Amino acid sequence: MAQQDFPEAARRLQKRIGYTFKDGDLLKTALTHPSLSNEKKLELENNQRLEFLGDSVLDLILAEKLYGIYPTEREGFLGQCRSSLARGETLTEIARKLRLQKIILLSTGEERNKGREKDSSLEDALESLIGAIFLDSDYPTARDVILRWFEKYLCNLESKIATDNPKGNLQEVVQGQNNEKIEYRVLDSSGPAHQKKFKIAVFIGGKRKGTGTGNSKKKAEEMAAERALRRFN
Repeated sequence: MAQQDFPEAARRLQKRIGYTFKDGDLLKTALTHPSLSNEKKLELENNQRLEFLGDSVLDLILAEKLYGIYPTEREGFLGQCRSSLARGETLTEIARKLRLQKIILLSTGEERNKGREKDSSLEDALESLIGAIFLDSDYPTARDVILRWFEKYLCNLESKIATDNPKGNLQEVVQGQNNEKIEYRVLDSSGPAHQKKFKIAVFIGGKRKGTGTGNSKKKAEEMAAERALRRFN
């Protein structure tokens, strides 16, 4: 997207997300991919810091909501539910529904590489947008806006975590057998900061049980856990 087209696209986006920014620069920063500041070689702020903030804000919002929904459940179950809701696939799906791919600001090179369709770019943009909404308003406002995006995902969580939380499922299996220590280790990482690839192995009781790759540590760990689970089935 050309930067001169951003104001109109931003106006339409704010209708879709259900929030109007007081500080338009915050929204623009949230949607500025790191590749653009690298290409321009300027002190152009990108969305990496907002992504860091948004990740933490989202965790708190989901934790508070789950605490209220399940007043008698233990920490382990609540943690599995939160992991299911905050996993990359869910965030990417929400980002696509909000059509963030239409408005992300990218470098020419990243545009040629179809960067606006990459799951990692969309996941990062959504977390950055959460951070921006929080800074532009307050916690109650951010919570209300973001929970509307997650409304459908909060239904039938008990059945969902049985299939889409491999790390939590692996933890349960190991605890039910010998309760050995589970450890995830990064074996390799490559690529520029905005396009990292990770190779991670999961070790149980010091023995390597599965290896996964992904464009985030979370995705690589989930793949490693899925492969380790097959050994127990």
